Amino acid sequence: MKLNWLRSVALATLRQLGDREAPRRLIAPAALGLVALLSATATSRADENGISFWIPGFFGSLAATPQQPGFSLASIYYHTDVSGSGNIAVSREITVGQFNPTLNTSLSANVNARADLGILIPGYVFATPVLGGQAAVSLIGLYGRNDTSLNATLSGQLAGIPFTRSFALEQVTYGFGDLIPQFALRWNAGVNNYMVYMTGDIPVGKYNQFDLANIGLGHGAIDGGFGYTYFNPATGHEISATMGLTGNFKNTATQYTSGVDLHLDIGASQFLTKQFMVGVVAYAYEQLTADQGCAPQLCPFKSRVQGIGPQIGYVFPIGGMQGYVNVKAYKEFENANRPDGWNAWLTFVLSPAPPSAAPSPPLITKALPRS
Repeated sequence: MKLNWLRSVALATLRQLGDREAPRRLIAPAALGLVALLSATATSRADENGISFWIPGFFGSLAATPQQPGFSLASIYYHTDVSGSGNIAVSREITVGQFNPTLNTSLSANVNARADLGILIPGYVFATPVLGGQAAVSLIGLYGRNDTSLNATLSGQLAGIPFTRSFALEQVTYGFGDLIPQFALRWNAGVNNYMVYMTGDIPVGKYNQFDLANIGLGHGAIDGGFGYTYFNPATGHEISATMGLTGNFKNTATQYTSGVDLHLDIGASQFLTKQFMVGVVAYAYEQLTADQGCAPQLCPFKSRVQGIGPQIGYVFPIGGMQGYVNVKAYKEFENANRPDGWNAWLTFVLSPAPPSAAPSPPLITKALPRS
């Protein structure tokens, strides 16, 4: 959404008011106020607001279990459909010359976004122990489509004259996303498994500060945390929990810095056979500190969301390797300052086969950050 377009809305409103023969000495200062307000609103609606580097659901079941050493390749199809609405009430007094008109406006907006991403994740698990654990590295790359629409109504008074302006925008963007490297260490002690990880965002994806729909995030980020998995192959019981923190760098295009995020991903499953499992997944996301750089009318701007849904998985041999297919979906709720809806993941992983006949835990049962 470009500032020039918003200013044209303001000018159209002023022309409409001018047709009602409002005094020109009142219209002039009110015009400056409306254009300034719309510009501030556009800035505050930068992509950072309510959009995080960390996508809840990144980790799932068996997240902390060690894997088979060697190269692996994961491919993921990700679909999300979210929407959000809200009213931004702004009251602002403007003084120009001898006149002190008051500009009272209300912005009611509804945003809908649908994204389809194809993700490729090459990875390597080292055979040589590191700090007594198993080290693994991976690099996430993606290409996809983002379809975002915005419907809004701006209403208020200018020089005592009520006005209402409605507008609708839609943009569809195709392109490559950011690169996301990841490093993890995992340890095994019987049925107990532990993990620490570090990941981050390299902002090289398709991004424009004025676009309504982006694929890239527009700024760098760093994220780290730890995880635990209880997995008993004898009973087939499994439960995993991974917690982490995200820190964000400033978006130099918008001078906006997102706050620090806390996230918890949970997966629980039951292996009905040595190859087939069913279970549930859930997440909780909470922004701990407010964004910096948003409009004063909106700050502090802190987001949260929760989600839960089912999952199924199947492990199978393929050409001397091991294949794994996982399908999971989340329905979101308890959101604040963030669109909510639902998302689904279809994951296929090809990794080295275990030395024994029994299948090992799959290499990846997680999703990835979204821009």
